[in-house]
Amino acid sequence: MNEMYATDRQLVFLLQQDSRLPNAQLAEKLNISASACWRRVKALEQAGVIKRYAAVVDPKAMGLGFEAMVHVHLTRHDASALASFIRAIQSRTEVTECFATTGQADYHLRVLCRDIDAYNAFLESFLFLHPAVNSATTNVILRQIKSDAPITG
Repeated sequence: MNEMYATDRQLVFLLQQDSRLPNAQLAEKLNISASACWRRVKALEQAGVIKRYAAVVDPKAMGLGFEAMVHVHLTRHDASALASFIRAIQSRTEVTECFATTGQADYHLRVLCRDIDAYNAFLESFLFLHPAVNSATTNVILRQIKSDAPITG
C-alpha cells in the first residue's frame, strides 16, 4: 500500500482523531458505504498503516508530574552492549518512548516520573548503572506545545 487514496488518508485522519468512531459514522463522513468503509479499515490494518488502537491519557492525571527528554551517550556500541541497553530501556515503565538518532546523543528517551525525586532514583539506580551508558543530559519539559498530531502524509 505504497500510494494511498485520498479517501484512505481521510479515513486514517479521522481514526487518529477518534478511533472509537463507529463504522457507520466514519462511512458517513467519508461519503462511502459502511461495507466499503469497513473493508478499507481492514485493508489499512492488514497493510500495517494502522498499527494499533490506543487511549491517550494525561500523565498529570495519573500522578506523573515530571517529564523530561533524556539524551543518552553510550560508551560502547558493540552489538551485545546495544542489545543489553535496549532490553533494559524496554523494561522500564518510566521510559515512554525511545529513539535511536543521529547527532551527538545515541538515544533520546521520553521519561515520565512522579516527581524529581523519582527521576533522580531512575537515574541513580538504573540509567547511570548500565555499563553501556557514558552520560545522559536531561531537558525538563516545561509545557507541551503540540502533541498527538495526526500523520497526514
